[in-house]
Amino acid sequence: MLRETLSMVRDLSRLHEIASVLIRYGWGDVVRMLGVSHLLERAGRLLHWQTSNDVAQLDLPVRIRLALTELGPTFVKMGQILATRVDVFPPGWIAEFEKLHSKVPPVPFEQLRPGLEQVWGHEVEAVFAGFELEPFAAASIAQVHRARLRDGAPVVVKIRRPDILPKIEADLRILSHLARIMEIQMPDTRRYRPVQIVGQLKRSLLREFDLIKEARNLESFAERFRDDDTVHIPRVYWEYCAESVNVQEELVGVPGTEMARARAEGFDLTLLAARGADAVLRMILIDGYFHADPHPGNVVYLPGNRLGLLDFGMVGRITDSRREQLIDFLEALIQKNEAGMLNVLTQWAGDAEIDEEHLAYDISEMVFGYDNLSLKDIRIGALLSEVTGVMRDNHLSLPPDLTLLFKAIITLEGLGYQLDPAFHMVDHLTPFVRRVMEARYSPQALARRTRRGLREIAEIVVGLPRDVARLFRMARRGRLRIDLDLKRLDHFGLQLNQAANRLTMGVLTASLVVGSSIIMTVEGGPELFGLPLFGLLGFVVAFFNSLWIIYAIWRSGRD
Repeated sequence: MLRETLSMVRDLSRLHEIASVLIRYGWGDVVRMLGVSHLLERAGRLLHWQTSNDVAQLDLPVRIRLALTELGPTFVKMGQILATRVDVFPPGWIAEFEKLHSKVPPVPFEQLRPGLEQVWGHEVEAVFAGFELEPFAAASIAQVHRARLRDGAPVVVKIRRPDILPKIEADLRILSHLARIMEIQMPDTRRYRPVQIVGQLKRSLLREFDLIKEARNLESFAERFRDDDTVHIPRVYWEYCAESVNVQEELVGVPGTEMARARAEGFDLTLLAARGADAVLRMILIDGYFHADPHPGNVVYLPGNRLGLLDFGMVGRITDSRREQLIDFLEALIQKNEAGMLNVLTQWAGDAEIDEEHLAYDISEMVFGYDNLSLKDIRIGALLSEVTGVMRDNHLSLPPDLTLLFKAIITLEGLGYQLDPAFHMVDHLTPFVRRVMEARYSPQALARRTRRGLREIAEIVVGLPRDVARLFRMARRGRLRIDLDLKRLDHFGLQLNQAANRLTMGVLTASLVVGSSIIMTVEGGPELFGLPLFGLLGFVVAFFNSLWIIYAIWRSGRD
């Protein structure tokens, strides 16, 4: 912990800015509890502890959203990730987090020009037949310009902002440190898994920072949908792409946010809703690789009632085993099978402590609310929200891959209802679940699983003597180690470490006093003010050490 604290010294300016914003929005107690105020005050940076009355009257979720917005791109992105954690935060909080947008003033193009010309080896005007210097979209990490290639093809050029990496890295270092302190100092926050959320934020930011990865995502989805002429994924022009820029086909059509215009131009909105649902459900249940944010702003309606999908910076992936669990859960959900739902939820909860009796009762109550509804009248998004509410009430949380997936399904159903008031997600979901279930129990699939199971059993049996022998060898050599994860002792360990530090400093101080006293009795050597120099220096150091020990003891009584 001491090493991490020292590493934050280089980020003191940014830490001061973060602490000031938190205090201004009524989070002064958190700043004190995390020990940030002590660190800043020791560095000579004073904090102003006033919270304005206007801010104090706002609801807590609103204050958090405003604070995240003011703190900049890293924190806005964190808020967008929190918006996917429907299993942790109640609907009111999620609604506030969803208002976070990383729209920022664009960077003047002349600041971007040198980097682009270094990538392409030519002037921008020599690469494109036309290039709009004013971007039509700007976010925290990149901005987008329209252009035309030499052959006349319309494209969009996504360009990463220059010099943003140092600030993002500083924010991530600070957030990682604070998340660890929160889990130690504030046990109630462990259910929100702050360390896991910061890890998810870091992975997401690094993915978006590399624009080549988005280009690969586009190409991967285009390959998966090459046999489906109802869905169009933009083409990537690889010869112009690099880590800081990607160039992709511009989809010319009606933006998904302009439904009135789409209706006026003769688009069949009911058909578009059906095709959108089928496309995303295919990604999730068949491919296991899906667009994680299918909101109207990422959709374009193309001639022939085709769908164009944009912005593949945020994608989700689920493993085969997780997809099997998801299918079991959806099947239990559609059939209102309480035992099946309980079984899957306990698997998703992982190692968390579960009161299965209480969880089973909550599931039963939830299912009872849908008892008199026919299948077609069930809104999957609302039902998933209730499932996450049950997990939240039982202090359980979903794995990060499933939070993205649940959020995508809820967003997709909302888009479907906007396009078609008679839209029923369950009508599209049921055939996919049935198709996957039939494939799972086909003779070929059963034979494949049987072979895999037998192979795993054989590997365990063959390797058992070797593993037992190794275990005994380690025990005989005294190298057998058992790891116990006792999180409740973390805070006690921190306090013990601090006490040991003070004790060590006390012993050193006493040694300095004794040694300096001996030196004072020895004649000869350099003097200062008529006293032996080294003895006097020893007393001065001992004096300041004593002040430090007194201050540390006083501060520990206030924390």
